[in-house]
Amino acid sequence: MREACLLLSVVVLTLHLLFIFWVVGGALVTLRRPWLRRLHIACLIYGILIEVLPWPPCPLTLLENWLEARAGISPYHGSFLVHYLDATVYPDVPLAWLIPAAVAVCGFNLAIYVFRYRRRSGSGW
Repeated sequence: MREACLLLSVVVLTLHLLFIFWVVGGALVTLRRPWLRRLHIACLIYGILIEVLPWPPCPLTLLENWLEARAGISPYHGSFLVHYLDATVYPDVPLAWLIPAAVAVCGFNLAIYVFRYRRRSGSGW
């Protein structure tokens, strides 16, 4: 049982990372794909809200913590970004900088969509 929970926690972590990559770079693959564009915009808005609002906690983080606890691993507390990205990519970046940076990346992606929409001059989403 512990091994299965550990494996599942790794799968959830991988999905979490893939979701972040999708949020950060999804605008690159949505050109001429309206359904992907709508999905990416929804994910961007969700990404911004989950970072700036105190509610709700990320469901992937909750699932990962639950699985790690079942596997006998001490789960972390706090947000996914703070725990994993801060520890690996930005080791000495304060939380006060990390969250605005994440929101800025999402905002930049949204700006790409606004630019594309204006350039198409009303051809719709």
